[in-house]
Amino acid sequence: MAEERKAPEARNFIEAFIDEDLAPGGAYEGMRVHTRFPPEPNGYLHIGHCKALCIDFGTAEKYGGLCNLRMDDTNPAKEDVEYVEAIQEDIHWLGFDWGDRFYYASDYFEQMYRCAEDLIRKGLAYVCQLTPDEMRQMRGEVGIPAQCPYRDRPAEESLDLFRRMRAGEFPDGSMTLRAKIDPSSGNFNMRDPVLYRIHHAHHHRQGDAWCIYPMYDFAHPIEDALEGITHSLCSLEFEAHRPLYNWVVEHCDLPSKPRQIEFARLGIDHTVLSKRKLRRLVEEGRVSGWDDPRMPTLCGLRRRGYTPKAIRSFCERIGVAKSDSTVEYAFLEHCLREDLNETAQRRMAVLRPVKLVLTNYPAGQSERFPVENHPNRPEDGTREVSFSRELYVEADDFLPEAAPKFKRLYPGGPECRLKGAYVIRCVGYTADESGRVTEIQAEYDPDSRGGDPADGRKIKGATIHWVDAATARTAEVRLYDNLFSDPDPDSGDKDFLQCLNPASLEVLTDCKVEAALAEAQPADRFQFLRLGYFCADSRDSAPDRLVFNRAVSLKDSYKPKL
Repeated sequence: MAEERKAPEARNFIEAFIDEDLAPGGAYEGMRVHTRFPPEPNGYLHIGHCKALCIDFGTAEKYGGLCNLRMDDTNPAKEDVEYVEAIQEDIHWLGFDWGDRFYYASDYFEQMYRCAEDLIRKGLAYVCQLTPDEMRQMRGEVGIPAQCPYRDRPAEESLDLFRRMRAGEFPDGSMTLRAKIDPSSGNFNMRDPVLYRIHHAHHHRQGDAWCIYPMYDFAHPIEDALEGITHSLCSLEFEAHRPLYNWVVEHCDLPSKPRQIEFARLGIDHTVLSKRKLRRLVEEGRVSGWDDPRMPTLCGLRRRGYTPKAIRSFCERIGVAKSDSTVEYAFLEHCLREDLNETAQRRMAVLRPVKLVLTNYPAGQSERFPVENHPNRPEDGTREVSFSRELYVEADDFLPEAAPKFKRLYPGGPECRLKGAYVIRCVGYTADESGRVTEIQAEYDPDSRGGDPADGRKIKGATIHWVDAATARTAEVRLYDNLFSDPDPDSGDKDFLQCLNPASLEVLTDCKVEAALAEAQPADRFQFLRLGYFCADSRDSAPDRLVFNRAVSLKDSYKPKL
């Protein structure tokens, strides 16, 4: 069996550790690699979680192992079934699956409680009556040990108090259960850390059965051990907590001994990845919800038009590191462009329309042109677009007068191609009293059907996309930019709300799109020629009200570091 699950050549330090553990004489020789992903159900998953997802599930896949999904629901204050369901949906959307290995930390509350009682009996835990402020004041400093007047409380007395804590006799904050480890430790996490606190709150699964709840540092190693986890992969913030993780595993009667390995968290510029701060954006109405396309949440990125392949590619390519760093948001966009350039079908849309009238095209006549759905994917086939005397083109494809390097439409300017249709030349325009152009007039060359003149002459002007006014559908298009204008809104003493980008969303309500886009489904992504990549909005778009979100522009601002 071990040979069948032979690991690939190690590509990062986590895999090197696992290879070491699986090798003859290693801690897990002959065992199957078993990891877990343990989100707290108090918010939606964001792009920062994706790195952990790809590491936890991806590592298990590479070694032919297993990965559990476990909800870390040890804090009832902000937890909700809404978040549980959203987390499951997001993980499946990314392409990962946990099979029948779906658990809750609260499934193990009774086992955790028994472990706590055993520690008390062993003289390794005691009930403390210091208030949180008193505990901080008596925590000590480097070279000065912590103090607690209850540290030598007899085990029988602590056991009685702990049981009464469970029974609900004491108010919140009046007592805690603390581990009895080392008040002089240079690692302050080992200075008699709190294992249990009193919290009279309704739990989304356990109801009112419990009024004491385990701390994460106590609960997590027990959960891992009970589930047979071999490698507990977590972010670097838990490195200093690893001695406590190992202490719990060593001193509690548990069926296995998992190994904790830490990796650097994902940081991205122009965003915040704190669920507390993201929740504040939602609750204060700064965004339209957790799935607002400007949010770094997976549901927000999905609604904006991101693909699982792009996000997984992003996580894989930034690698697994031992020190924290910040990745450019432009690199995430770069990964999306790569994917959509290969997969997104092409369509024509005009975001800021102005009418173009072909003065020499027969009134009442129309025709259809075959257009490729994707220039490099013949299997995607073709579609037909209608064409008539009146069209819509982009307002910025026209100027009233010539300008340097401007090779599009202006009176007396160069011939231009209408994409896939005819060659035209601008002959005039109409403007209203304010000077706004309301109509462009041009003449077409009837011998240039398909976009090329019959005599083979060179066309000096640009190729312009268009939409037939007779069949165009009106759509709302939402153009998104970074939610924060500051590259590092989450640093220092900054108020991240003061860093919000007022231009993060521009809504265009009178866009014109080709008729085929009326059939767009939320999962469909398109390249609007010359404009960017877009998708139909999953919440607001309907056949009678088309709404498209720009996922990413065509221009790639990412500059790889050499």
